Order: sequence, then structure tokens, then C-alpha cells
Amino acid sequence: MPSTVLVGAQWGDEGKGKITDLIASDYDYVVRFQGGNNAGHTVIHGDKKLALHLMPSGVMYEDAVPVIGNGVVVDPGVLVKEMAMLESEGVSCKNLRISGDAHVIMPYHKDLDGADEKRLGSQQIGTTKRGIGPCYQDKMGRKGIRIQDLMDEKIFRLKLETVLAQKNPVLERIYGLHTYTVEEICDEYLPYAQILRKHVAETGQLLNDALREGSSILFEGAQGTLLDIDHGTYPYVTSSSCCAGGASTGTGVGPKAIDRVLGIQKAYITRVGGGPFPTELKFPEEGGVGQDASDGELLCEAGHEFGVTTGRKRRCGWFDAVIARYAADVNGLTDVALTKLDVLSAFDTIKVCVAYECEGRRYDYFPMQQSVLFHAKPIYEELPGWKDIDITDCRAYEELPEATRSYIEYLEEITGVPMSIISVGPDREQTIMRGW
Repeated sequence: MPSTVLVGAQWGDEGKGKITDLIASDYDYVVRFQGGNNAGHTVIHGDKKLALHLMPSGVMYEDAVPVIGNGVVVDPGVLVKEMAMLESEGVSCKNLRISGDAHVIMPYHKDLDGADEKRLGSQQIGTTKRGIGPCYQDKMGRKGIRIQDLMDEKIFRLKLETVLAQKNPVLERIYGLHTYTVEEICDEYLPYAQILRKHVAETGQLLNDALREGSSILFEGAQGTLLDIDHGTYPYVTSSSCCAGGASTGTGVGPKAIDRVLGIQKAYITRVGGGPFPTELKFPEEGGVGQDASDGELLCEAGHEFGVTTGRKRRCGWFDAVIARYAADVNGLTDVALTKLDVLSAFDTIKVCVAYECEGRRYDYFPMQQSVLFHAKPIYEELPGWKDIDITDCRAYEELPEATRSYIEYLEEITGVPMSIISVGPDREQTIMRGW
């Protein structure tokens, strides 16, 4: 089995958890390479669905080694709690390895995240307020605290003293918030160090040695291409590199080791938080009217579109082939997993956005200019649907209705990437493997 990067090819929430869970058992290592507990995905354990936020999905398989890479920002309290939850469900975390170079989310990061978002008012980005952005800011500002620092109490205290001398005045004088002492944070965080210590490793060396020995790696991305700090709809993005290139910088494994890049796409598209969304079907409470509002509500209801991490109602829209082509380029996609195809069984006809129009100009490519993207109008092609035909029991491509196959093949044609995995329901077995 070659080494593979799995990435979201839209705005996140594409169903990466199910696909990762589906294929992770084929790999020796499953590695998170960016983001933090602002990500959330659901995996199946027996008859239970478990929500993971930091733990790589490989933890569900006894023979796989789950790894948290250097590109991840770690809230140790969340990780320890997640480990305890998994152990209580009979899932062992003994194989977990954590990079000593991963940065630690501190209490003041979460405070600053929420306060800064509140200050933005109507221009809010829509962060999860988990401290992700401020932690990455400190990383880039070279004043972050890493897992390896947490493992050495003397260094941890020295770095805390330096950082708090800067953070406390900001918390108190600008935002009127609680300030912190070194002892206060040590009392909370040092016990986490004792629990996590045995899992800390030189993960870059670990993974490169594993490749030399013939092992395979699944690099598990969080969020999605359009939330990438460089290639997303800036500033309405996350603070890390969500694209396939982030797998190398976030783990220390070179790009030559990557054989396949699997992009996850919904059969429609959703977004959480602020920012442009050309194919959005606005809900009535957000000013949507007529058939568009009805279609948006139906997509949300049929697809159960509420965030795993925040519970927020997701914005919904028709499939956007402009975004799909862009994601194929910036990630170098070799394959696509198409998820939630069964949701479209609720519609007589289905729309696909093939281009944008703005001020009389047609855009067949994804425009990075924010002013264009905010005002872009979708140009649609309309395809026949398969309303009221239940496809959730289909296990072979040939069993799908002709209209369903035509929809898939149309998407392949206009995006240029084969759809190797087709998901027709939420359960693991409700999947058609088609060339994977």
C-alpha cells in the first residue's frame, strides 16, 4: 500500500472521518499533520460513533501507529480527555506518538481567540475559539511553547515567565480579561506532561525510518483546501496548511514519499463560519427566498449539516466544480472520494456550478481576488435527479441508478479527477470502492 495524503477538497466537513476510518486499516502509520482540536470527525467503533478532535483515526486499529506531527497545535487537556474517552470504550492509546516539536495551546490563547473574534463584530471570521490562531501566531512569532518544553519543568517555567510578561498586559488592559501566573498554569499543565511523556517521540525520524523499512503512511488532513492559510479564502481561513503540501512540512517527511493524494468532496458543498460562498443557498433566516431557500434547508436537513466540533448549522450549496478543479490543482489530487451522495436523493433535479460570473466576466478558474469572489454569481448546469430512489443499499457502481452514475461521471469529466470511492450513507459498509 503506497503512502497517501488525505485532504478535504472543499471548506472542510466533507466526511473525511468516515473515509479515513474506512482506509486507515490498510496503513502502518496514520498521521495528523496540521490543525488542532478545531477539527472534528466521527469514527465507528462497534455500534458506537466516537467524535475525535485531535487523535488520528489510526488509534482505532491495533496494528496502526497514530502520530501527531509537528505541524499540529495540541491542547493537552483535550488530548488527555480524548485518550481517557477512548480507553473507556476499549480503544488502546498505547501506540500514540506525539512530536516534541508540536506547539501547545495555552489558556491565554483561548481567551485571546474569543476576545479578538468578538472585537471583529460583523467581520468575524467564524473561528471555533479553541485558541488555534493565537497559538500559530506565537509559533510564527517564535515565542511559542512546544511539547518538548512542557516535558521539562524548568524550561516550561522560564518560557512561561517570558510569555506572560507580554500576554498579561494585553489580556488585562486591552480586553479586560483574567491574567495568569506561572504557578496557575503549571498546576494545570504539568500533570498533563506526566500522562503524555511516554508518547513523545522524534516523529520525523520515526516516520522516515518506517518508510525506509517499507511501511506505509496515511497523512490525515483536517479542515479543507479552501480554509488553507495560503490557498484558501483569506482571511476567512484557518491558521495552518490544510493542502497536501502541509503533509511534508507538518511531519518532516519529504514529498517524494507521497504516492497518492485523495481529496474528499461532498456531492454538494457546505461551509461553516464567515466568508464568500458562491453557490450558497441561503436559509430563510439569512435572507434566502423561494426555491433556493427551500433547497438549502432540504440539503441541511437531509445531510444533518451541523458541525462535529461546534454544533453550528452549516451553510449549504450546490456542488462547485470551480472549487473542485482548483483543489485538484493545488493538492495534486490523484483520486476523489465523493461523500453524501445519498443526500441528493431528495431532489428532482440537481445543479452543478461550472463557472462564475462577476461584472460581465466569466471565470472558469477560482479567482483569488476577494472582491470578485464575494460578488461572484454561479453559472449552473442542471442534471436529472433520482428523487425518492434509495441508493444506500448499493454496494457496486452498476447498482446505482443511471441518473446517479451520470452525475458522478459528469463531475469526473468537468473536474478531471477519477472518483475512486463513492459514499452512499454514513456507515462504513455504505461505500462503493471504485478503483481505490
